[in-house]
Amino acid sequence: MRIRATAVLALSLSLGLSACGGGNGPAGSAGPAAGEHKLNDLLVTTPAAKGELDKATWNLPFGEPASLDPIKAFNYPENTVVANLCEGLMRLNPDYSVTPNLAEKVESTDQKTWVYTLREGVRFWDGKPMTVDDVLFSLRRHLDSGEGSYWASDQITGNIDSIDKTGDREITIRLKKPDATLNSYMATPIGVVVERAQREQAGGKYGTPEGAVMCTGPFKLASWEKGSKISLERNDDYWDTQRRAKTKQLDLQFIVDPGAIASALDTGAIDGSYDVPVGAVDQLSASQNGKLYLGKSLQLVAVISTGNGALGDPAVRRALTLATDRKAIAQTVFAGTAQASRSLVPNSGWTYGDDVFGPAHDALPDTDKNIEEAKKLLAGKDAGSAPITIAYPSERQFYADILSEMSNAARELGLTIQPKGIPSAQYGAFFSDPKARAGYDGFMTTNYMDIPDPLAFLRTIAAKGGSQNFNGYDDPKVQSLIEQAASTTDDTARAKLVAELQTEVMEQTPWLPIAEPAVRLFLNKRVTGVPASFVYLYYPWAAGLGAA
Repeated sequence: MRIRATAVLALSLSLGLSACGGGNGPAGSAGPAAGEHKLNDLLVTTPAAKGELDKATWNLPFGEPASLDPIKAFNYPENTVVANLCEGLMRLNPDYSVTPNLAEKVESTDQKTWVYTLREGVRFWDGKPMTVDDVLFSLRRHLDSGEGSYWASDQITGNIDSIDKTGDREITIRLKKPDATLNSYMATPIGVVVERAQREQAGGKYGTPEGAVMCTGPFKLASWEKGSKISLERNDDYWDTQRRAKTKQLDLQFIVDPGAIASALDTGAIDGSYDVPVGAVDQLSASQNGKLYLGKSLQLVAVISTGNGALGDPAVRRALTLATDRKAIAQTVFAGTAQASRSLVPNSGWTYGDDVFGPAHDALPDTDKNIEEAKKLLAGKDAGSAPITIAYPSERQFYADILSEMSNAARELGLTIQPKGIPSAQYGAFFSDPKARAGYDGFMTTNYMDIPDPLAFLRTIAAKGGSQNFNGYDDPKVQSLIEQAASTTDDTARAKLVAELQTEVMEQTPWLPIAEPAVRLFLNKRVTGVPASFVYLYYPWAAGLGAA
């Protein structure tokens, strides 16, 4: 489940995300089938396409998008579609590098001033050129409360002091406080550019089947049959000729039932899907019609503490984490397609300072079940008098399985966990409405990092007023480390600060980390070319889809 605290999204069965550890397979290699469960060889890409396709079909397993307006794209269905239609000033690539995109150059001297030189020759689908005015309008939408951006937050857009035109093809973003993560966010919908005239003309219907959108990406919106499918058509005039789409038409369907998804993929009724249901792993690993790939992820399954009840005590949270057999959960509940989590920021989320982050991660308590150490943390505490109530989306059985294992661990500590299933249609409120969380000690999440930067993710969880700080976590030392890291330009020095931040946050364990799922991607044997890593929410993944 993934919800910005300022807006309730239409969830369907969406379950919000973060980073998956494990080594990287060589880009472009086919790698092992998921059935082999080789998490030390997670992929970045699938083999490049050898030819073009007239048509392909894809599934959105979390349901139909609520809107295609980029500033309302803050969940799986919306982002997976918008990523192929609309583009940001920067691009998040399959290897998690961030490079110029609609901006051809970016410069910054003090982390408070970011100067973007816009690329020439970029046109919207209707043939009109992208102008500085379009860029200014698009970025300022996040600052306009009337637009209702789901990406508006105190840490990012709230820190923007001004966005101005400073040259014929240049804009400058000035911040109130330094923020080293700002440029990476320009690869998310925060940096996406839309055509101003079309947005204003569409009015309240913008982003709907009737109002549509107007962007610059490798695909354009052909049609949206509500409740049935969204069809994308190749943009033959796409400015980036090296990334011109290889498929002329892509039909996106909205099958959410796990059994139906598995059947459609196995029989070839659908060519591919990300987020293959865990229950379909064994069936699809043995499929004769396609292949299941495991990719480098940015996802985390965890229990979020609300700060209430026994789970409001950091010692109880740490004890439960130690007592839970996270390795068994990764192997059984996730059919061997996940790794036990040691940190809230697993290995794949670190994209700088490897020499710092590796040892810092390894220095954290390991993932072995450790009842004796857990009992020591609870010595002298009376934490078992009331049950620990933890909510989860009732339609997702794997959450119930996780909580069953945690309940066993709790009993060994003299604690009681009381799982409570909540319909997904109501579950989204836990991420946006404190009243919905009232009476619960915790709730499950499959969360994800927007950008592969641990500072950005930890800030949402542990900063005062952070968008995912649900238990009122407020530590002066943590706040100081966040601000120091955000203003540090040298990668190694910044890495040391963020590594210390990670240690401090894990000492409090505001979230109980459980597992890091790999990307589960299935492709019919007739298609290939899409990324295998967790970039499909912001990168035009379908542009590479073609004939195998």
